[in-house]
Amino acid sequence: MPHDAVVAQMQSLIQKWEELADQRSIFLRCYMMMTHNMRDAVQQDEFRDPGWVDHLVDHFAGYYFVALEAYEQNPAAAPPVWQLAHQAARDPQVVALQNLLLGVNAHINYDLVLTLVDMLKPEWGKLTDSQQDDRYVDYCHVNEVIGCTIDAVQDQVLEPAMPVMDLIDRLCGSLDERLISSLLANWRENVWSNAVRLLETAEAVTYASLVDEMEQDAIRIGEAIGFRGVEGN
Repeated sequence: MPHDAVVAQMQSLIQKWEELADQRSIFLRCYMMMTHNMRDAVQQDEFRDPGWVDHLVDHFAGYYFVALEAYEQNPAAAPPVWQLAHQAARDPQVVALQNLLLGVNAHINYDLVLTLVDMLKPEWGKLTDSQQDDRYVDYCHVNEVIGCTIDAVQDQVLEPAMPVMDLIDRLCGSLDERLISSLLANWRENVWSNAVRLLETAEAVTYASLVDEMEQDAIRIGEAIGFRGVEGN
């Protein structure tokens, strides 16, 4: 999905969800801010291979919209980790920060693994060690873009929905942003390791087992964030 179409679809959904007080708008507004910042970083040549990163950003968004469409048509057809996030948005006891982290968890700890495999599988065996390192360096630089986005997310999205975040920000300074940045960087490091495991797995049965294991890990993280809502979990 081209970048302009991705952003337009995000904006349309955010407007609709905010009018309906649908708390899924919290994650999606943050995601749109991150998408804008990634496009800026690409245009400013912050990456070794800007074209690859640009494609990664758009392909990654595709996973979000596919999972959303599946959930809207038949909730049980969506990946369970996304069922968890969407169901949480209906629970008034789930606060904005939880809704944000549940969406981030599903999109990073599940969608991003599959996105990386899609992007890297056609070329992985042909890349030199140096070229594989370039891919990893570009992937890690995204953590810096995330870090630069988090403060704005807190100010523009979380604090209006959850005023206590303003108090936390004033008491902790940048500590809370650093903690979230560190958490997401750790998640993304695990994602890269899991993607490499999948890329180096030849047997289809083993591949499917690894994907299931990764999704179960993401579900456990979602439950630890504070919401249990997928039937059977």
